[in-house]
Amino acid sequence: MTRHLGLKSALTALGVGLASPAFAHPHVWVTAKAEIVFAPDGKVTGVRHHWTFDEAYTAYVTQGLDKNNDGRLAPEELQELADENAASLNEFDYFTVLKARGKPQTFDPPREARMTMEKTQVSMSFLLPLKAPVAPSGAVSVEIEDPTFFVYFSLTEGQAAISLANAPQGCVTSIAKAKPLDATMQQILQDEGAIQPQDIGIEYSNRAIIACP
Repeated sequence: MTRHLGLKSALTALGVGLASPAFAHPHVWVTAKAEIVFAPDGKVTGVRHHWTFDEAYTAYVTQGLDKNNDGRLAPEELQELADENAASLNEFDYFTVLKARGKPQTFDPPREARMTMEKTQVSMSFLLPLKAPVAPSGAVSVEIEDPTFFVYFSLTEGQAAISLANAPQGCVTSIAKAKPLDATMQQILQDEGAIQPQDIGIEYSNRAIIACP
């Protein structure tokens, strides 16, 4: 029987106590980009994520998934893993906060989950739809992060890190990327329980503000 290790089970197996209040250094590293999706009426309807996982997580989570033993992982061989990961994201609050006029919005379950191998790293894409579309007037903000630091998210380079799909003319995006973890901060994070997530500071968060006329 093939062993499937989704995001939740892999984090647990890697020594991450999801129920523990102790603070832990990152165990999984993700390079992320996102697309804010607009409807024809100009409202924001969701976020399309694309996450590329680090090589260690990739090697662990894809064990036993090469069903035809051809030495490569096709998207169809990764589909069950993609579905499992998408289904478990609600337990992590989707690692996403979207606010309209400062008010956090709620999401429906992810759709269109897909995974692919990109050289030695596995990538996952999915659409995270809002329960109710929101007008972008008054600004919309998006945060992509794990406040417990079990998973560390870094945005890709450039404005493509947070892009807009079918946005009304004149919408602009301001992006603030998480500060890279230097040696000092990584040492602090390795000392579990030394500090709490809320003490880290905004400089280690990925945030974007979308303003439309």
